[in-house]
Amino acid sequence: MQVSHTRSALSVSFDEPNIVGSAGLVPVMELARESGLHSLAGRQLTVPTDKGANAGAKVSALVAGMCAGADSIEDMAILRHGAMKRLFNACYAPSTLGSFLRSFTFGHVRQLDAVASRFLAGLADRAPLLGAPAAADSDPGLVFVDVDDTIIEVHGYQKQGSGYGYSGVRGLNALLATASTADTAPVILGQRLRKGSAGSPRGASRFVSEALSTLKRMPPAAGTRVLVRADSAFYGHPTVAAALTAGADVSVTVRMDKAVKAAIATIDDKTWTGIKYPQAIFDEDTGTWTSKAEVAEVPFTAFTSRKKAERIPGRLVVRKIPELNPEARPRAADAVRLPPVPRFLHHHRSRSPGYRGRRCHSPAARHHRAGQRRSQGQCPGPPALRPLLGQQCMAGLRGHGLQPHTGSRDPRRRDLHPSPHRHHPSQTRCRSSPDRFQ
Repeated sequence: MQVSHTRSALSVSFDEPNIVGSAGLVPVMELARESGLHSLAGRQLTVPTDKGANAGAKVSALVAGMCAGADSIEDMAILRHGAMKRLFNACYAPSTLGSFLRSFTFGHVRQLDAVASRFLAGLADRAPLLGAPAAADSDPGLVFVDVDDTIIEVHGYQKQGSGYGYSGVRGLNALLATASTADTAPVILGQRLRKGSAGSPRGASRFVSEALSTLKRMPPAAGTRVLVRADSAFYGHPTVAAALTAGADVSVTVRMDKAVKAAIATIDDKTWTGIKYPQAIFDEDTGTWTSKAEVAEVPFTAFTSRKKAERIPGRLVVRKIPELNPEARPRAADAVRLPPVPRFLHHHRSRSPGYRGRRCHSPAARHHRAGQRRSQGQCPGPPALRPLLGQQCMAGLRGHGLQPHTGSRDPRRRDLHPSPHRHHPSQTRCRSSPDRFQ
């Protein structure tokens, strides 16, 4: 038996006054209150006019909505469904929360960063985010702080702050810092949203200093050795010096330049040591999986073009894969060092025709390193909007400002309807290029 007709419209609502669809928010928001979220936001935020009134309650409502699965302002209506008002007070309407957020300036964002930093320290006092404190006579281990940026794809030329960065995708650039140990999951120490065309190392030195300052207030990280890890985009004196000034060790990917090539050329053939990874590693240059490699280390001083006081000595640990090209010189290097010598990680990626940029890593490519790294790939946006946006782009419905698909542009449309965006990029700018490492 089948239905003889289909409905032209379907509406589903949750309006039972005695049922709660998100009862799990009760312990979550109670923990947030004990950690000081409400009081910190009310004390730190100074949003003007009536839209900034009761800032603590509004910030708590936004956090509750995101925990319940809301990924847009309209989805914040989940806080008003069913019997939610019987469990919580200050269940604001989505329009009220939207007006509150639209009143933010960059100064208010920095105030919210201060709230997040202090709230994370309070949360760590009540929950073992980085594990339980080690015994007095045992090794506390390392805390890994990973710094990286990612692209959040957006649609529409009028989206504030959007632009084309190194990935060739229109979006916003988010800088993230996470902390993890060998036994714990990553914890976000800090985040900063930047315009899409921002370079990866922009503001990274101050960001790293603030992330390490937050980590020092979190038990049991206080007094524990900290290792800051980053890729070649953050290989620069400001970022490395900021991490060392904060008392952390550094492991950073180094770009292949003349100084690095000269240091690699001094390695004796007898000093190479064979290693075998526990899992196969995908090599982007050759497009193959490999599980064997050889490593060797050589003393190396970074930033020799700067003043002598600003030069940083360390160790350059080089990795090569002899089974792929035994006659070629080493093309990659990884670093492992012990304090007090700053460590440097060298991993050169030759620009072969098949190279698609730094976002093409296989998830298994990071398994041989201790600790968690950044999440792979790009953030495509709210999951609920992906099918709709994809259908609209494929159908060519671009009158409302959505970004058209680069492969489905109508060559006649540009003449008939010129874009109002005076910085409209050509298609050549949308290609992924490895030149971003220059």
